[in-house]
Amino acid sequence: MKRSRLARAAVAATAVAGLVLAGCGDTDAPGDEQADISVLAMDASQMQTLKKLTKRHFTTQTGITVDYTLLPENEARDRMNREFATQAGTYDVASVSAYEVPIYADNGWLAPLDSYVKADEDFDQEDVFPNLVASLTGEDGKLYAEPFYGEGSFLMYRKDLFRKDGLTMPPNPTWQQVADLAAQVDGTDGASGICLRGLPGWGQNLAPLNTVVNTFGGAWYDTDWNARLTSPEFRRAVGFYVGLLRSHGQPGAHRMGVLEILDRFVQGKCAMMYDATSLASSIEADGSAVKGKVGYVPAPHDRTEKAGWLWTWAWGIQQAAGNKDAAWEFISWASSKEYQELVGREVGWTAAPAGNRKSLYSNPQYQQAADAWYRQEYTAATDSADPKNPGVGPRPYSGIGFLGIPEFAVLGTAVSEQIAAAIAGQQSVDKALEKSQDLAHAAAAKYRGE
Repeated sequence: MKRSRLARAAVAATAVAGLVLAGCGDTDAPGDEQADISVLAMDASQMQTLKKLTKRHFTTQTGITVDYTLLPENEARDRMNREFATQAGTYDVASVSAYEVPIYADNGWLAPLDSYVKADEDFDQEDVFPNLVASLTGEDGKLYAEPFYGEGSFLMYRKDLFRKDGLTMPPNPTWQQVADLAAQVDGTDGASGICLRGLPGWGQNLAPLNTVVNTFGGAWYDTDWNARLTSPEFRRAVGFYVGLLRSHGQPGAHRMGVLEILDRFVQGKCAMMYDATSLASSIEADGSAVKGKVGYVPAPHDRTEKAGWLWTWAWGIQQAAGNKDAAWEFISWASSKEYQELVGREVGWTAAPAGNRKSLYSNPQYQQAADAWYRQEYTAATDSADPKNPGVGPRPYSGIGFLGIPEFAVLGTAVSEQIAAAIAGQQSVDKALEKSQDLAHAAAAKYRGE
């Protein structure tokens, strides 16, 4: 814990003691019962680690107790949407993503953090990756969340299988080169040529597919909010993705999301996988059948130079929070360099939340632990496609693997179901996109003034 934060806790404790002696116990100072905060987050391994370390470190040093509610991602999102839309104040802090932050900020559901950041010099905002800061900044120019961890996307491939087949991975591959390599390596030692997300969900198959759409020159809407899902560029991108999975992807791809393809990859059943940089620590973990056998290169591209996505789970304070000062103390700790070092010491450096701070990548201990992938992870986190303009030509929405509009959660899920049906061979790509075009047209009616 930093000296200034300990000093603030000591001052607060002294103030509480003075008030109690004076017969007045009504205070919001950290350490008092009213200063306890509630945190809503998705149930993931890094959140479990955070929960385990909180009482012994954060609460002991500040007097602020934290009540966690950890839920599966979909349940956490549903509860968070209801909570923030009603401003119920049940949770002071929630893990919000790059998708929710601009929407919540525009609706006035999040508290700006600029004054807290300015007052907390030890937090070192300059150390946070600028592109993540931009994704967590509202249209009003104010900062609304701090990243717990961030991720980009890259291509992972089996160096041993490539050597066996006499293949070479280009340092910055195009999607066509990836498809050609998938065809050649498919079946080597029983591995599929490539594993990609096929499971329905706007955060499942659409996350990687949208990066393909962007780099192939497609867009969901033109600048007048006319749907463009049946345009030649969009058709080519979806046809490529579906065709690659059907020809050289994993069996049952339409039923497999990120966790399922990760499981196949670590079992040695995939020659390549395009997905999140955050998966590398699992791939290189003890017990992985492919540990030490994997190479990492940037996200494949086509018409654009960059194609990787940018994502973060970040901490935001509900505008209706009962104790914003204590909420910031928690965020300042959970998103700090000191917390990363704490996890590195007590759990292991590959478990430290990555992709959010520059300093982690100059830390020799992290470099040694993550030697196989940290360079490409850093590049992916700092040099992704531009969230404001990730493809070819202008568009009226922001986002790389998603569309930054409230309607996308429902629209994206519906379209992803059509894509999954095409991957399963239950309908053609053209039929899937014709249905999706109608869905997208209806979803944007209010933006066209209808």
